[in-house]
This record gives sequence, structure tokens and C-alpha cells, in this order.
Amino acid sequence: MTTTFTARRSDELTAREMHDLLKLRVDVFVVEQECPYAEIDGRDLLEDTVQLLAHEDGELVAAQRVLGVHDAEPSIGRVVTRADARGRGLAGALLERGIELCRPEATIRLGAQAHLEQWYGRFGFVRAGEDYLEDGIPHCPMLRTPRG
Repeated sequence: MTTTFTARRSDELTAREMHDLLKLRVDVFVVEQECPYAEIDGRDLLEDTVQLLAHEDGELVAAQRVLGVHDAEPSIGRVVTRADARGRGLAGALLERGIELCRPEATIRLGAQAHLEQWYGRFGFVRAGEDYLEDGIPHCPMLRTPRG
């Protein structure tokens, strides 16, 4: 199985790629996690948003987006892996690539599902506040500050 990773702005994606990305996110976040919410939020189309995609043998299996990629405080979100592709390190590989895309001096934000706090901690993220509910799922704010 060959895995390829790409990073592109949404306006650089083909219609098929955007369809596959939105389908993956809806399949996991809306259907699997039973959270009816407006997945298409307009933020994918912002000029400084980058989509990171992982394909295996041509099929999208994991993705994430980086908002404000060139800002002092970018945000990583929508980290998602297809159910049958979990446990192989794809989300971690994408997260590392997302961190690398940001400026070295950036403080990176994310809203983690609370049960994944320790997983994000492996990448240098630390809790930055109290838990909150988002679409019925406990989340916690996290930050990754520049190292050095």
C-alpha cells in the first residue's frame, strides 16, 4: 500500500478531491460520531487555509486543515481518518506536516476532542483551558508554543 501526502489550498483541489474531503469529514464527524452540524462552514475557502490529504492507492484516507497557515496563531482542525485506516499513524503524520507548514515562531491552536488530549500532547500541544462541549462532544482548547 502506497501512502502519499499532499498540502494544497482548497482552490487548488479538483472538484472530485473536494467532494472526497467533505464526504470523509461528514462520514466521520456527522454520521459516525452522530453530530449533526454544518460541516461546510466556509473556512475551507479562506485564502490562508491549507488542506492536508493522505491518499492510499489513490483513495483519500485521512485529512486535516490548517487555518491561517501563515499567521502568528494558526489553527489546526478537522483532523480525520477513515475508520478502516485508523491505527496506522496517518493522522500523526498529517499533524506533523501541518505543524511544519506553520511559521516556526507560531503558536498553533486546536480544539481537541477531550479523549485525545494525550495524543495531541505527543506533538507538543498542551491544554490551554477548561473542557467545553462542541456538538455534544467534550473538547479542550490546546496550544503548541514555539520551541526554543
